[in-house]
Order: sequence, then structure tokens, then C-alpha cells
Amino acid sequence: MAKIIKYRVTFPGNKVFFREYEFSDEMTLFALNKFLVNDLDFAPDQMIAFKGFDEKGKMKGMYGLFDLGSGTIDGVTLSKTLSKGETTIQYVFDLSKNKFLTLTYEGEVEQIPHIHYPRLTAEKGRAPGQFSSKLDNLDTITDFEELGTETEEDPEDNEADF
Repeated sequence: MAKIIKYRVTFPGNKVFFREYEFSDEMTLFALNKFLVNDLDFAPDQMIAFKGFDEKGKMKGMYGLFDLGSGTIDGVTLSKTLSKGETTIQYVFDLSKNKFLTLTYEGEVEQIPHIHYPRLTAEKGRAPGQFSSKLDNLDTITDFEELGTETEEDPEDNEADF
């Protein structure tokens, strides 16, 4: 019987964006790609890759549409990545710019009857632009009062302008 597992998804460099998803551990990386493309509104016709890392940050596997050494995304399930100790998965959605989302294994959760998996359980922030060259991070917006060094003007100085 399939287990339900939870992943937290983040985008490196963006303190605002995150998603939490619950998946069947029997889900293939191919199905995970389809789900993420749909949920994050990415273009479905792009080359992607998954990289699996252990708890120490050592890359244990690399998966693609073609076998990159660890298997193809249609033949590898989430349970297989976990059995190899891959608790972190990078979903590389822009190979040329090495842009990726980080999926961190949060643990097993109880399956809820009559609920369809995969499912989104929590979210914050806008999804990163798949082809955007700049980082959309709302934390970088500063208060306008901090930007200026306004001083009170003498009303007589304004009269000279008229």
C-alpha cells in the first residue's frame, strides 16, 4: 500500500516563496514533473532534471528524460529516491541557467480518506518565473520613507519658482 509523504518546496534566494505538497510515495518523477508544471504554471515542453541529495548534501542521483546515470524520470518513484537516502531533491526547471526548486522531505503523513493525491497543503508567495532573469522577492521591497532624505522646504524658496 502506498504511503503519503510530505515535501516542502522552496526557491533558493527567495525568502517569500514556498509550497507544501503531499504525494503518494509511488509517484514517479515524471508524474511529479507534470504536477509541478501544472501547479506552478511552467511551460510543459522544457527539458528538466531531478538531482537527489542525502542529508549531508552529497548528490546521490541524477534523473532525466534520458538516463543520466541513475534512471529515467518515468522509472523512478519518490519511494526509490528515499530508499537511496535522497531526502532533498532539486527540480531543475531551467537547465541553461541552473534554476531549480528544492524539495525537502518532511516525513510521512496520514492518508485522508476521499482525498485525491498529489495535493497542495500550504503555499506562500508567487511561483518563480520559469524564464525570468530577475528574482521576484517581496522581501527586497523597502519602505519609501527610508529611501529619501527629505527636508522641509522654506516656503519663500517656492515663491521664486513662480
